[in-house]
Amino acid sequence: MFDWEDDNDSFENHLNDDLQRFEAQLESNSVGFFDSDRLEAIIDHYLMNGNYSKGELAAEVGIQQYPFNTLFQIRRAQAMSGLGKLKEALELLDSAEKIDSESMELFLTKATIFSQLRDSKRAVNFFKRALELADREEKDEIFLDLATELEQLKDFKSAVEVLEEAMRSNPKNEGALYELAFCFDQLGDNARAINTYRTFLDENPYSFTAWYNLGNTYSKEEMFQDAITAYEYCTAINDRFSPAYFNMGNAQLTIEQYNESIESFERCIDIDGDDALTYCYLGEANEQLENLTVAWDFYQKALSLAPNLAEAWLGLGIVKDLQGHPKESLHYIERALEIEPEMDGYYHVYAGALENAEMLEEAEEAYLACLTLEPGNEDCYFDYVDFLIENRVGEVRTFVENFILKNQLFFSVLPIIYLNWISNNPEGAKIMLVESFNKDPEKTKDVFIRYPELADVEELVNLTRS
Repeated sequence: MFDWEDDNDSFENHLNDDLQRFEAQLESNSVGFFDSDRLEAIIDHYLMNGNYSKGELAAEVGIQQYPFNTLFQIRRAQAMSGLGKLKEALELLDSAEKIDSESMELFLTKATIFSQLRDSKRAVNFFKRALELADREEKDEIFLDLATELEQLKDFKSAVEVLEEAMRSNPKNEGALYELAFCFDQLGDNARAINTYRTFLDENPYSFTAWYNLGNTYSKEEMFQDAITAYEYCTAINDRFSPAYFNMGNAQLTIEQYNESIESFERCIDIDGDDALTYCYLGEANEQLENLTVAWDFYQKALSLAPNLAEAWLGLGIVKDLQGHPKESLHYIERALEIEPEMDGYYHVYAGALENAEMLEEAEEAYLACLTLEPGNEDCYFDYVDFLIENRVGEVRTFVENFILKNQLFFSVLPIIYLNWISNNPEGAKIMLVESFNKDPEKTKDVFIRYPELADVEELVNLTRS
């Protein structure tokens, strides 16, 4: 903007002198001539500080003194948009466009105003025109603005194309990488996301953000070991990026790498300091390792930071139950349910603790509450079937048949195979097994995991060998 080669202090001194002169002249209602660069600096100062009224006045002076310099019309339109005079701002920009139809900033300002008006279609049009005229260093933000408007239109496929172009234009555009992750998430297209990140990383292997996004996408696909590898690359490049350690810890926890997950979560604490959720997951990892006293302490630490963290209350209940005190555990689990009453998994834990406390009627209510909230909770379904087999075996078949009829979930037929077998109906078990296997071979084999005694019956196992 300025040709001066003075340092920043000199620039500030010039600007302060010009501001004092301009404001003094405003008060006297007689504004003299200003160099265009200095007048532009005055306007920019007002706009950047949110003083849109004075910014508009200064821009009006610029229009009067430089009627063919569209920059001052653009600046006035920007000030007007800040004051909420959007229609008037657009009219002014239309006039400016007749003088200069190749102004990137004019189209960018129009796009921004249409965005304020929530007219995303027109905003997209003008962001595209601005992009065509922008210099390389100006394009980063315009790509992001354009993608955001496409997202507002729910056109996530086009937004992905824009963001991929942004990454090709500038591989260091971290904002585009994060926005791309959001779009892929909205599309549910994890396969394309993985391909995009891997292709990008082939050319830009030191982008920790791309490794992080790749890890997150692998996690969504339940490819946890691949996710961990991606997070490891991310943290090798940026060893202070705590979100990667946190997500890596979660992936490790999921695939039962408990000691490794503890290391990852401890690294999060080292970087970010105390965090309730991280302490909670440290509690869970130690709980799985049967370090119950340590787990208890971490859950307590979590609650000291976030008293309403339901997961931590649940963890305390699980620890008490594992320590052989199921009745004492109920208070903690009930507290978790008070905080998050719609969590089906909490009711499942509650049912198990009630069953251990020999409160069978209440346990049954909790099992059914879980399955009402989430019929697809397989673990709860099989645990409740086991509960019925142990306590009221005569009701199992009726429950299972009604559940199948109501929910149409494939896994729900598996207990019938087991029930037929233990009820001295081997032919019925075989028929059901074959029918299930023909529909879903892999899921049918779960019957041998759920009911290990069937895995010892060779004639049944042979029926599932393709």
